Amino acid sequence: MYTINFEVPEHVHFIGIGGISMSGLAEILLTEGFAISGSDEHESALTRHLSELGAKIYYGQHAENLQEEIPAFVVYTAAVKEDNAEYQEAVRQGLPLLTRAELLGQIMANYTVSAGIAGTHGKTTTSSMLSEILLDGGLNPTISVGGILKRTGSNIHVGGSDYFIAEACEYTNSFFSLKPTVGVILNISEDHLDFFHDIQDIRRSFRTYAENIPENGTLVIHGNIAELSQFTTDLPCKIVTFGLMDDNASCSFDYAASDIQYDSYGCPSYHLFIQGKYASSISLQVTGMHNILNSLAAIAAAHVMQVPLADICSGISSYEGTDRRFQKKGVVNGFTIIDDYAHHPEEIRATLTAAKNYPHNRIWCVFQPHTYTRTKAFLKEFADALTLADEVILADIYPARETDTLGINSLHLKEELSLLGKHAHYFSTFKEIENFILKNCINGDLLITMGAGDIVNVGEELLKQ
Repeated sequence: MYTINFEVPEHVHFIGIGGISMSGLAEILLTEGFAISGSDEHESALTRHLSELGAKIYYGQHAENLQEEIPAFVVYTAAVKEDNAEYQEAVRQGLPLLTRAELLGQIMANYTVSAGIAGTHGKTTTSSMLSEILLDGGLNPTISVGGILKRTGSNIHVGGSDYFIAEACEYTNSFFSLKPTVGVILNISEDHLDFFHDIQDIRRSFRTYAENIPENGTLVIHGNIAELSQFTTDLPCKIVTFGLMDDNASCSFDYAASDIQYDSYGCPSYHLFIQGKYASSISLQVTGMHNILNSLAAIAAAHVMQVPLADICSGISSYEGTDRRFQKKGVVNGFTIIDDYAHHPEEIRATLTAAKNYPHNRIWCVFQPHTYTRTKAFLKEFADALTLADEVILADIYPARETDTLGINSLHLKEELSLLGKHAHYFSTFKEIENFILKNCINGDLLITMGAGDIVNVGEELLKQ
């Protein structure tokens, strides 16, 4: 694999530079003095931002994009196939090729203290929480996350210190390229079954990720993960656990939450215990039990990174959320619009459970399934989770990287909901969904647009009414 010399900046070309992760890595290299070029199918706010910083952006992916100025190496995403014109041209020229994950791993290795946040769910939120803590504490980390941080207005922050924070994604085993000094595992469940064989295959991958943590590093892991020893036995690094105290106030975790309460908007507060001793009172500005666990992981990681406890508590309490994570968009005709990225049954269940603590008359969930393989694999689980909403509206499946070869669609999900006694509405266009909402949502209702695709546009259009 090609090794980057950060002391001798070179010209780098990104195939698919407009993605939220790729654009962030390109910005980091730009700041380090590298010359950046890249291509994407369409112009976006991210590509315009890179252009303003000095990157050369091509729209459309063509061999000649690599012929005008020949780069030292080329970076590509998992979505790029071998028949991609730029990929083929890079091979023809004999240019070194790095995956996005390999580049992220090399950037991470360039920092003394690094955190990699892994888990089937909660990576962006927990990475953002940890980022808020370090920023609030004046440590000025470099950050690469999968959502827009409210504090910085970006998914990327190029700091001026030895601290680095990044998400560690399990899809295609991308996190195998990372060797964080602090590795976090939030949770492990079935997902990405277009790549993984089953839950045991996924668990093996997380074990490999844990083994990548250096001997002088630390694994921060949710203590209630099933068969925890699979991930902790014989690891050379230190192991720190987090979780919730049980009803008997028994604490078997290094970092634990107790005496949980919720305010009128569903935001929790709790007592933080460290090594079984009361440490502080924590109040969050985000909703749901799942965010208590996310906050515990962020607190534990920050503490391991030697951040003072007072700064940790201040930072976690000032965190106001990330875009598309139970994000309040506004109010239309008296009903509140929330947008959420949930696209897995466990995430849907967590979001809708949190919504029950938020002021509402009826909870409407406008759900856009994400990918055919995920929809087919979890059809019954999706239906079961969606029953937590009072009213369900289904949009067509967002295909992302896939094509429809499985014979699955949103009407199958509607049928599953019907079998559970839940009537759902289905519309093939966003315009039909918007019109139906305007006719049927009433004052005091809570409308959640949900999914990892472009369902957010429904709420955006309603707010223009």
